[in-house]
Amino acid sequence: MMRTRLLLLFLFALHASVEAQSDFFKGKQMKIVVGASAGAASDLYARLVANHLPKQIPGKPEIIVQNMPGGGSITAANYVYSVAKPDGLTLGAVTSPIYFAQLLGRKEAQFDWAKFTWIGTPEENDELFFIKSDLPFKTLLELRKASDAPRCGASGVGSTGYYIPKLLEELFGFKLNMVTGYPGAADVDLAVEKNEVHCRGTTISAFFGREPGKSWAKNGYVRFLVQTGDKRNHRLPDTPTIWELMDQEKVAEAKRRLARVILGPGAFGRPILATPGIPADRVKLLREAYSKMLKDPEFAAEANKRQWEINPVSGEKLEALAKDVIHQPPDVIERMKKILGE
Repeated sequence: MMRTRLLLLFLFALHASVEAQSDFFKGKQMKIVVGASAGAASDLYARLVANHLPKQIPGKPEIIVQNMPGGGSITAANYVYSVAKPDGLTLGAVTSPIYFAQLLGRKEAQFDWAKFTWIGTPEENDELFFIKSDLPFKTLLELRKASDAPRCGASGVGSTGYYIPKLLEELFGFKLNMVTGYPGAADVDLAVEKNEVHCRGTTISAFFGREPGKSWAKNGYVRFLVQTGDKRNHRLPDTPTIWELMDQEKVAEAKRRLARVILGPGAFGRPILATPGIPADRVKLLREAYSKMLKDPEFAAEANKRQWEINPVSGEKLEALAKDVIHQPPDVIERMKKILGE
């Protein structure tokens, strides 16, 4: 009898909690703060989430997207971390390389990567490095022969567009001329077309998931020189991995360890995060809703149409990963500073 009574009390409490969260979100407006300009891959993904996540949340709140570009997503991350209320109504879509700014002690990073509330990511995401095909370089290592360093575009030091070229310089001994300060990915793409810059590092899914990347791949406008995954992506079967090239060049173990740290953001993919301090039951609800959304046939159909692959990582795993990557020994930090021009 006592066991039955306890079970009934538990079920009643669970039902009451669900009802409370449903009441909380009902009639509310949520927003996803995107650390990129309109049209960037993270913006397009956030808008897809905004369209499909509401029906998975009890109370079905409206979700809007607010673009907040700047500093390779640092501006948006700062807002979500310290300005937004810890009520679960504000989510963030930022680029994960910005945790480098925290590791390096940059004052513009007013957040603690390990303390964000992590909702989930649809995929782990490897990177690629491309150069305009009208330049004479057929392989990455031919850049060692460049009389004038090619110009590579990036939004900021926390972006993939910055740290991938800098890592390649460190590993393989050539020089690239970094041009930073572009508001977002779409602006870097335009700079490529205007010939302001010649090369760029970006994520594979971002390149193939939107224009002009899709067209550039089809018409040969750019040449892919390297990719960062442990194995070749099916969309880049003829492009060597960074690990293949390190084996070929017999790169020292210390530099290989550094590469693992620098390439760590790929494990976060396209994370959706939120303000620290959100009530635990609300975090659980948001994580479950996000997981259900990724499995929803309508969401999957749209993602497939955009050539976005779904291989999700849970919020719980991202939370553990965030705590792990943000704690690095001093020697790794010093090598990172060298790569990032500190």
